[in-house]
Amino acid sequence: VWLRETTLRRVSMSVDEAKNPVSSKKKKYRKDKPWDDETTDHWKIEAFTRDDNKHSMVEESSFATLFPKYREKYLREAWQHVKRTLAEHGIDCTLDLVEGSMTVRTTRKTWDPYIIIKSRDMIKLMARSVPYEQARRVLDDDVACDIIKIGSLVRNKERFVKRRKRLIGPNGATLKAIELLTGCYVMVQGNTVSCLGSYRGLKQARKVVSDTMMNIHPVYNIKSLMIKRELAKDPSLANESWDRFLPKFKATNVKRKKTKPKLEKQYTPFPPPQTESKVDKQLASGEYFLKDQERRTKKRLAREAQQSEAAAKRSTKREQSYVAPPEQPAKKAKVAAEPDVDIGKLKKKVKAAQKSKKPSRSK
Repeated sequence: VWLRETTLRRVSMSVDEAKNPVSSKKKKYRKDKPWDDETTDHWKIEAFTRDDNKHSMVEESSFATLFPKYREKYLREAWQHVKRTLAEHGIDCTLDLVEGSMTVRTTRKTWDPYIIIKSRDMIKLMARSVPYEQARRVLDDDVACDIIKIGSLVRNKERFVKRRKRLIGPNGATLKAIELLTGCYVMVQGNTVSCLGSYRGLKQARKVVSDTMMNIHPVYNIKSLMIKRELAKDPSLANESWDRFLPKFKATNVKRKKTKPKLEKQYTPFPPPQTESKVDKQLASGEYFLKDQERRTKKRLAREAQQSEAAAKRSTKREQSYVAPPEQPAKKAKVAAEPDVDIGKLKKKVKAAQKSKKPSRSK
């Protein structure tokens, strides 16, 4: 009885729910938001203006960076322009020529909280030989920078210099091609490569630089970038994979010179013998006990003997050009050996030939 009543109750509840459906809890409190609009571009980065932050910074932030000695003259000349540019954003900067450092710090007039990071990047680029005209671009919102350290990627110094030259190319042609394809400013200086441009271009430039230092020629990456730029113009390929269009290069192993295996030295607990000094050699030969005049005389005699020996070698070498070469014996003409001829047979053969030539008389 209890089981039957329970079953009937459940059936009646399911029928009521079907007649009066209740909305789920997730949609119960959902309301239309003002930003849920198809016309709104959620990816657009709005410009940060002074009205967005009317109050100044609570704490002072500062960054400092060192610069090499050869950049001192240029920085001294361009520092007034740097100071004027950073003052527009409320940033104070100082140049310390004694310590060789540049410092940027926020002030009460600073309204952009991220501009101090941009100012730090600017002085870092100027320390890495980037000119002021290019370094000031990093203060824009859509421009970023990347300083790639390539010194630790290759151990051998000669190999490092060769690969860095390969990145620059003849008369800077390869570097110019990378700049045109990535849309970034690229500066190779010492053990670093400074890049300045959009975030997408910086990613491409870093890949080209790192691959070049790992012994992948930059021409391969340049070719891929050129193909990608042409494919991007076709809207029908926007949602397709481009792998079938990109070139695939096979890595080839270059034959290298075989190095001779080093022979392991036998271990001995005793240290190697001490090398003899000049005094020890003089004591062993007895020259140490000679007087200065006797020592000079001995040296002069040894020098004269060496000179006379060299002169004798030169004279013998000079006289060799006048010595006539040895005459070769005349070759005798070979006489053909007479073959053995049977004279009797030869006579019979001649007679038979003469008979055949005589005309036959008519009867």
